[in-house]
Amino acid sequence: MKPSKPLSYAVLGFGYSFLYLPILLLIVYSFNESKLVTVWSGFSTKWYWALLEDDELITAALLSIKIALMTATASVVVGTWAGFVLARLNRFRLFPLFAGMVNAPLVIPEVIQGISLLLLFVAMEQTLGWPEGRGVFTIWIGHVMLCVSYVAIIVQSRVRELNRSLEEAAMDLGARPLKVFFVITLPLISQALVSGWLLSFTLSLDDLVLTAFLSGPGSTTLPMVVFSRVRLGLNPEMNALATLFIVVVSVGVVAGNLYMRSVQRKRDREMQLAFNQA
Repeated sequence: MKPSKPLSYAVLGFGYSFLYLPILLLIVYSFNESKLVTVWSGFSTKWYWALLEDDELITAALLSIKIALMTATASVVVGTWAGFVLARLNRFRLFPLFAGMVNAPLVIPEVIQGISLLLLFVAMEQTLGWPEGRGVFTIWIGHVMLCVSYVAIIVQSRVRELNRSLEEAAMDLGARPLKVFFVITLPLISQALVSGWLLSFTLSLDDLVLTAFLSGPGSTTLPMVVFSRVRLGLNPEMNALATLFIVVVSVGVVAGNLYMRSVQRKRDREMQLAFNQA
């Protein structure tokens, strides 16, 4: 039975409205003149200018971006190796245990992870004298532990889809496995690496639960500042700040998609040229 077009458009419109109408309202009310976030009194950009004078928010935002950059980079490095091992070396005896340990942070609640890491850091500090208190380093460790699993799954699925003929041809020509990995495999899975990096960056930038357990004096991130202020009441500055983050994330996602599409087209052209020459 062929679906009705009006019904299909209605369902599609309802789905998009459910997803994006709250975000659209938030953007609109970020330009509201009034201090009351739900009462429209005219167009104004004063809340964006007010953000520039809010030192607490700016400091917290810069710290969150710094931690997110560190987390995304470390997660891609560790997660790539874990995903590659899961995809290629799936016949050793302890593979189910290794796969379960890599994927465990995806299903363990963040509250549990936060408590366990906090107990670990406290015990290490009492025993070894390190780390001294909680701060950027402990937050970074917690975020990496969370994001590595996402990167490993993305890389694992991409590596399994690879045609191994190029890698086998390179090894037949005398290339060592490590060189094949960096020269052949890594460029072929670059799209998965970019996706994993963007996902890790977003997860780290937005994380509140783990950060609440692992932060200390002088390491207050942006989600913690926003949460503490929202508990006292909605503030138009939060709407302006959220709008800026939506713009930054949207630009990053679009740029990432354009990059991955250009890489895919370039690879298709090179593969077609190689097959034609053969």
